[in-house]
Amino acid sequence: MNTPTRERSGRAPLLSMRGRRTLLPWVLLAPPLGVIGILLLFPIGRIVWLSFRDFRLANLVSGESEFIGLRHYVDLLADPYLWRVVLVNTVLFALVAVVLTIVFGTLVALLLSTLGSVARVVVVSCIMVAWAMPAVSGTYVWIWIFDVDQGVVAQALMSLGVVEPSGHNWFADRFWFYAIVTLNIVHSGFPFVAVTVLAGLLTVPKELYEAARIDGASAWKRFWHVTFPTLRPVFAVVTVLSTIWDFKVFAQIYLMPGGDVGGSQMLNLGVWSYIQSFGQNDFGKGSAIAVMLTLLLLVVTLVYLRALFREDELR
Repeated sequence: MNTPTRERSGRAPLLSMRGRRTLLPWVLLAPPLGVIGILLLFPIGRIVWLSFRDFRLANLVSGESEFIGLRHYVDLLADPYLWRVVLVNTVLFALVAVVLTIVFGTLVALLLSTLGSVARVVVVSCIMVAWAMPAVSGTYVWIWIFDVDQGVVAQALMSLGVVEPSGHNWFADRFWFYAIVTLNIVHSGFPFVAVTVLAGLLTVPKELYEAARIDGASAWKRFWHVTFPTLRPVFAVVTVLSTIWDFKVFAQIYLMPGGDVGGSQMLNLGVWSYIQSFGQNDFGKGSAIAVMLTLLLLVVTLVYLRALFREDELR
């Protein structure tokens, strides 16, 4: 009667204890990874699929479209508007915004590191309001500041006699348009950099700074030879994230006066993709622009990380 029981108990388990421990994390991660895959990978695949098809409003209704291969990409690469306006706006604006955001955020972090604990908490709480402010609200605040007639800047310059009473339209000029957008981005982005760098600064041993002071190192040399090498991974993270965020800026440009007009001198790749898709109902071409923006982001990020790791290897 007990023979079947002994046979069952004598069989080897399907998975050893080590195998179960190896498999358990993946089992626990499977549900969230599945959700992420559905929410992220499916839209990306859909955009890539649309970029190879002639997909317009009529096709959206019928659900049928024609495969045209690389025609959208060929047309975009042959379009002077891409090279003279859109790509220049996207790259130059992103580079300037990233540099200014990291520099200003680092200076704020250095200032915060010299404050006491109470003062530091108060200042951090205040600057985090700028980071928590929605992009739409922040953009309209800057539009109001630089308004042609009633803006704070216009009123101040009129009182000084710098600007005529008729006012000056800052948003009609390409340079000043992106200067205002850069102020908006730096204002909303520097708190993240400041808090992240501050967290790294608090982990740097004070003995390193004391040794540098004994050796007669100036404040700049202490930062460049002590702080920056120690916080290199932190700066890598904030640089990559800031680059991704600034390359795909949308609301801060689209909501500005003149930033939503197709063919204008103010568009970047993100806004141009939106206007092509929903303004001109050319979803295939808009998807191709979005794919190009994604590839550009990947190239910039990989080049930066490769240069960073190569420098670490040389050290």
